[in-house]
Amino acid sequence: MSVETIIAHYGLLAVGIGAAVEGEAVVLTGGLLAHQGLMPIAGVMALAAIGSFVADQTFFLLGRRFRDHTRVRSIAERPVFERVLAMLDRHPVGFIFTFRFLYGFRTISPIAIGTSTIPAWRFLLLNGLAAVIWAIVIAGAGYAFGQGIELAFGRLRRFEHVGLAVLGLIAAGAVIGLGVRRLSLAVSNKAG
Repeated sequence: MSVETIIAHYGLLAVGIGAAVEGEAVVLTGGLLAHQGLMPIAGVMALAAIGSFVADQTFFLLGRRFRDHTRVRSIAERPVFERVLAMLDRHPVGFIFTFRFLYGFRTISPIAIGTSTIPAWRFLLLNGLAAVIWAIVIAGAGYAFGQGIELAFGRLRRFEHVGLAVLGLIAAGAVIGLGVRRLSLAVSNKAG
């Protein structure tokens, strides 16, 4: 089953679970399907924010609770973990707001933040705000992409067209993600 078929069948629940597990691809698809009138855009944004918040909060709490566990220590030995902590030390609030947008940092970041000295209440608040912003931006991008396709090709109703649009969104997201990652690496190398 394709992502768009799963979301069309299970609706907003699939968006919430998908935002927690998969991330951008599911939320972009949800925004695109909202543009097609298959679900409300506000619902897509809300469930995406909830799913993202719950997943990142869970990873934070796991990092906080099990920071001395061998599994967390093995994750901490990865170079990306050190980069996360370095960026967190330099810009704690900014990093918490942006890690969702950085390719390759999505899952490891909340674990690393959990092992840091950031107070749990502070992460809870910033994580909630960041999840809302991320959901609005990503679902909104999917919705806007659907608008652009409709203007270019007329009203779309077939899932094959939606699938092509999703592939285009994923490709655009990958290119943007790689660009942001290269920029963040350049900034961290310059600072280090």
